[in-house]
Amino acid sequence: MSFLRSRRHSSRFKWWVLSCTSLGMLLATVNSGTLIIALPNLERSLHTTLLQLVWVMLVYMIASTVLLLTAGRFSDLFGRKNAYVLGFLLFSAASLGAGFADSGTVLILWRVVQGVGGAFLFANAGALVTDAFPRQELGLAMGTNVMVGAVGLVVGPVLGGALVAIAWPWVFWFNVPFGLLGSAWAYLVLHEMSGRDSAERGLDLPGTAVFVVGLTGLVLGLSKGGLTGWSGPVVIACLAAAAVLLPLFVLLESRSDSPMLDLTLFEDRLFSAAAAAAFLNGLARFALMFLFVFYFQGPQGQSPLMAGLELAPLALGMLVASPIAGAIADRRGSRGLAAMGMVVTAAGLAGMTMLQAHTAYSWSALWLALVGIGSGMFNSPNTAAMMGVVPVHRRGIASGARMMLTNTGAVISIAFVLAVVTAAVPKNVLFRIFSGLASGLSVRQLDPFIANMHLALWVLAAVSLLGAGVSLLRPSHKVVSSRVLAVEETA
Repeated sequence: MSFLRSRRHSSRFKWWVLSCTSLGMLLATVNSGTLIIALPNLERSLHTTLLQLVWVMLVYMIASTVLLLTAGRFSDLFGRKNAYVLGFLLFSAASLGAGFADSGTVLILWRVVQGVGGAFLFANAGALVTDAFPRQELGLAMGTNVMVGAVGLVVGPVLGGALVAIAWPWVFWFNVPFGLLGSAWAYLVLHEMSGRDSAERGLDLPGTAVFVVGLTGLVLGLSKGGLTGWSGPVVIACLAAAAVLLPLFVLLESRSDSPMLDLTLFEDRLFSAAAAAAFLNGLARFALMFLFVFYFQGPQGQSPLMAGLELAPLALGMLVASPIAGAIADRRGSRGLAAMGMVVTAAGLAGMTMLQAHTAYSWSALWLALVGIGSGMFNSPNTAAMMGVVPVHRRGIASGARMMLTNTGAVISIAFVLAVVTAAVPKNVLFRIFSGLASGLSVRQLDPFIANMHLALWVLAAVSLLGAGVSLLRPSHKVVSSRVLAVEETA
């Protein structure tokens, strides 16, 4: 035990851990950016349907989301190091296979496997950092991880544009050497920082199955409903299944001996309010890259490379704001900073409703940068606050719960935005926009798409303001000594 303690407070070891988790974050965010910029090219090359194209993105997020808590439980039982190495290896193998896909269906199947690997990376990164760093430095450490993720968001779309110019499979094959490097680095660097929780064995397979079907039904119902209409039997069945199974999931978790989602974590007011805010932040912000890739390559008529460059202000804002916000939160607390971040995000989203088909790019850059700054202000303080109040042996499942909520919000965000922007837009116009071939369309033909985009952005801005209010519901916290972070009375 004294050995573990000495490793925990080793000034050198904690930075090795941060380098490993940052590599995982970089890989995940670069992959997201390269793929999203390549979506119009994928549609043309593999002759996918519009629904298949969207599900190339969504199925990865669903797989990584629904397995986050199982991956967190796995790490609590069998070790965070083992889980993290496994995540890198699965991600690499799936990336290799995805590059050889010859149809949209095969690509979607490989993306499921990639999502399983992503779940093991996402679920354990926060827990590994929290184990290694003392609590008064946790905000800075989380901010660094978010900053590295922001670098990936800057590099990803630009790199995606360059890789697509070679051939679309390189969008996936590029991940392979980095994934193998990450697995080797994790194996060499990481050490188990806490004893495994032997009192709670087993995985919650019924809860996992119910959540998989419920969330998939919700997302499929939303995404298909916007494209084909809301009265179809598949859409109705999917939404009905979600309405029944998602509440059933909560009921099952409250009665399970080894729940997938430990509801006792939410008895802590700070954790529960920060978790709700994380969900709302994912819901408000995540669809933006998805939406603006098609806005830039469609109505604005940009190439994949230029569209990637034009997305950079969003990530640059996060890159600048995240470490600064983390350091401030370590000294002064996170509640007000997280709330202000969501207000700034809401302002940026509202500003985007002034964009038209041929608006000058400088306005898009301004609003994207503002949303990025707001996201950076929110993410690292909110994450540090959540993880800092969780006992050591529960950090794997807590980190999984945090990412599950954020990713659930992100999945619903994309499905919702797709449903809104595709409603009442002629199918031939939609396919030209989503294929990056909209340059010949008139302003009048593009107007329905732009109007629907504005409606979606107004809703996302309102969700962000709601998240700011939720952030203010939690107790304040600040550093009260050189080693301890304390939860104070509610202001």
